Amino acid sequence: MTSDVRQQLLDQNEGFELKTKTSMKNLSEHRHCRITGGELRIRSSGKTSWADSRFEESVASSEQTHRFLREHLLELNTDGL
Repeated sequence: MTSDVRQQLLDQNEGFELKTKTSMKNLSEHRHCRITGGELRIRSSGKTSWADSRFEESVASSEQTHRFLREHLLELNTDGL
């Protein structure tokens, strides 16, 4: 998937949101992924057993965006690709 195709998918799917929850032995995390302004933004919140853990909203890296788009391609608007 080229960077042009990734950008077209982001532009076509403005407003797409996905919420996930992960629970493991030492981690409980809620992720809210949203496509806005041609970017994938990820907001995480949760609890861990590690004192230095941080959760915040950030713009996804190109690798994270690529992985997200691949995993959720069937849920996205792919018209014209």
